[in-house]
Amino acid sequence: MIPLEWMPPLMFAGLVVFMIIGYPVAFSLAAVGFFFGFLSIEMGYFTMAFMQAIPGRVFGSILSNELLLAIPFFTFMGAILEKCGLAEDMLESMGQLFGPVKGGLGYSTIIVGFILGAITGTVAAQVIAMALITLPVMMRYKYDMRYATGVLAASGTITQLVPPSLVLVVLADQLGRSVGDMYLGAWGPSLMQIAIFAAYTYYLTLVKPHALPPVPRTLFGKALLIKCAWGIIPAAVLIFLVLGTIMMGLATPTEAGAMGTIGAIVLAVVRNAPLTKFDRLAFGAGCAAALIGALIGTVAFKSISFKIAFTIMFAAIVWLCWRAWEVRELRELIVQAFQATMRITAMVAFILVGATCFSITFQGVDGNQWVEHLMSSLPGGVWGFLIVVNLFVFFLAFFLDFFEIAFIIIPMLAPVAQKLLTPVVGADAALIWFGVMICVNVQTSFMHPPFGFALFYLRSVAPKEVKSSDIYWGSVPWVLLQLIMVAIVIFVPWTVTVFLDKPSGVDPSKVKIEIQAPPSDDAPPPVFGAPPKN
Repeated sequence: MIPLEWMPPLMFAGLVVFMIIGYPVAFSLAAVGFFFGFLSIEMGYFTMAFMQAIPGRVFGSILSNELLLAIPFFTFMGAILEKCGLAEDMLESMGQLFGPVKGGLGYSTIIVGFILGAITGTVAAQVIAMALITLPVMMRYKYDMRYATGVLAASGTITQLVPPSLVLVVLADQLGRSVGDMYLGAWGPSLMQIAIFAAYTYYLTLVKPHALPPVPRTLFGKALLIKCAWGIIPAAVLIFLVLGTIMMGLATPTEAGAMGTIGAIVLAVVRNAPLTKFDRLAFGAGCAAALIGALIGTVAFKSISFKIAFTIMFAAIVWLCWRAWEVRELRELIVQAFQATMRITAMVAFILVGATCFSITFQGVDGNQWVEHLMSSLPGGVWGFLIVVNLFVFFLAFFLDFFEIAFIIIPMLAPVAQKLLTPVVGADAALIWFGVMICVNVQTSFMHPPFGFALFYLRSVAPKEVKSSDIYWGSVPWVLLQLIMVAIVIFVPWTVTVFLDKPSGVDPSKVKIEIQAPPSDDAPPPVFGAPPKN
């Protein structure tokens, strides 16, 4: 007979054994959950009826969760943008703007990484695209190789933190918080991290100016203006379609992801397809109709003119999407994007189902109480809890993917975080602070050797002259900068809560609603104009 208090640590040990063997995490979670579930039934810790919660949660909280629909939309959009050439144009335009400054190519890489992150670019797409364009230029002008590889890899991982990051969507779902609030909480750390990266680059230009030389500008005047507009305006439109509509309350994350996907397809057609005269006319008419319709909608939302304008816009979108399917290269790109989206979505769904099997059994053997007691008894109180949890997640990220950490670890820690962090930042902001903190931490998983995927992506496209040792050693300062950002978020919660709505300070349990009874039929009618009684 295994004591009840031994069951939670044994479940963790069993999961570790499966992962060491190399068995897929989704099936490892389900296997451990079912094994200890049936073992607990035999020992009388709960009944078979308790396990019925598994299909109920799978069909009720996973397959019918509208928030998780944002994952395939954002993934599909990232896959389309990966090949449409937007990153290349942005890098070239930013390189022209910042090139003549010492470290200019580094600044442009950081800024483009931030902008691509705001259009939900994937880490792989960002690192590969920026390395193919920027690394040869850096090598030509004798940039320090460790700095060059480090800034490329670090700028690619920024997408994990910048809204509308998929990481933030998943964390909001697992923590039971609004995606909009999670995005608002992430803006402070993401902007601060960009500033830290830029400050480090500026510091290197002071102590080692020869390592980050300026690059001469090749475009001037009108040509420079057109180049910058061609790289920046499409990005700004996509950022509005995705982030702007969410922040303004016009769309949910799922709806914003759908609009961003359509915008990415239209952008791919305009930039990469051989456009006919009618295609250009449809694109121009669609843009004009969208602007006119938006202006009309501010004053007459349900008017006929508003409906006509948006009908023209929808017709233009349908035509351009059809053109994307007609062009062979774009059709192949869309098929590849669908395949990548299906793979990632299926992986997430299987991990969620396995995590549900594990978590139901874990709750049945009082695992939540075990975790709460373990974390609450740490020395240092709230700060001890945050430091230990972040160190734990940092080392887990050496071996586990973010989705696995989010679906296994976060639900166990969330109740403890809510209890311990509420006195510091309030009940409304506690889990937002905790979620953003984990997001800042998890992005290091793409950077730290020897398993950082950003380093693998960079190695796959870097020229042979670039040594692997330069890639790995070049990542170390940037990982330290990311850890400094984690420490700032831990000890300065204001960086997360500054954009959040302030709590009202009203206790709902103490609100009283008094309803005055209507006068009875026997009461005398009021006399208007009579003097008040003393």
